[in-house]
Amino acid sequence: MKEGDSITEVIKEITSEQILLYAEASGDFNPIHINTKFAEDSQFGRNIAHGMMIAASISESMSLTFGPSWHDSGKVKIRFRSPAYPGDTVTASGQIKKILPLLDEGTEIRCSVSVTNQAGEAIISGTSSVIITG
Repeated sequence: MKEGDSITEVIKEITSEQILLYAEASGDFNPIHINTKFAEDSQFGRNIAHGMMIAASISESMSLTFGPSWHDSGKVKIRFRSPAYPGDTVTASGQIKKILPLLDEGTEIRCSVSVTNQAGEAIISGTSSVIITG
């Protein structure tokens, strides 16, 4: 791996069923996610996906790229930029920005990360880091 390399992309279609399942798993039943009438009257005009459900695709991308090192040492800092809607196709991606040797601890890899929708609009942007040992 070297600076400039891309991390593994994760592409997912967002469905109303996934949003409902996420609400049940997380306990987050905010009506903006699950109540169609409420959402139609909101600033968004329709239901939106849970932000953390979409953010999970960044963790999946990092896990696919860095394996157990991500689980052991991964950190992510994100900013939510725009909602994702049922029917959207979202893509989590990123790029290695810095590779830093650590004293007796391996290497820290810092990445830019993002999630975009099918129109290329930013849903989430941020940074992540992982320590590779050995």
